[in-house]
Amino acid sequence: MSFFNKLFGKKGDSQKPVVARNMFNLQMNDIITYDFEDYTIVGKINYDDHGFKWHAYQLEGVSKTIWLSVEMDDELYLGIYEKVKLKLSEPLSKKIEYNGIIYTLEEKGKAMIHGIGRSQNVNGMTCEYYDYCDEEEEKFLSVEKWGSEIEVSTGYEIEEYELKIIASN
Repeated sequence: MSFFNKLFGKKGDSQKPVVARNMFNLQMNDIITYDFEDYTIVGKINYDDHGFKWHAYQLEGVSKTIWLSVEMDDELYLGIYEKVKLKLSEPLSKKIEYNGIIYTLEEKGKAMIHGIGRSQNVNGMTCEYYDYCDEEEEKFLSVEKWGSEIEVSTGYEIEEYELKIIASN
């Protein structure tokens, strides 16, 4: 097929239409522009805590990898998270200090996991999660326990208009 036929298609060609994207149906290889940088979606984790569901998209940029958290709880909540190195031991405290900020435990639980893309290695696992926030409720600390491994990320809320989505197919 020639370049122009691929680009414009022939009459009668049945090309699969691109599905309009929203925060809940982003796909692997979609591009997300945030804060003047393009990120490719390389992984997705779906969390399910007894019917309450949320998602985290792993976004790979040129200089760093971040996570986009998407949650619907009366309204849409979006957050940007980055993994940090912080040694924690169990039992986890109700208050954690990181970079001079005191974070207080707001919520914890266990979620069943469905992972795809680079996150497929956690598919079928259970994750214990602990959500902390600072006093102003502007900065967040996410702690996830995967078996014996504890991962910590810092984050903050963003608004949907701060993101631009380019569908991959």
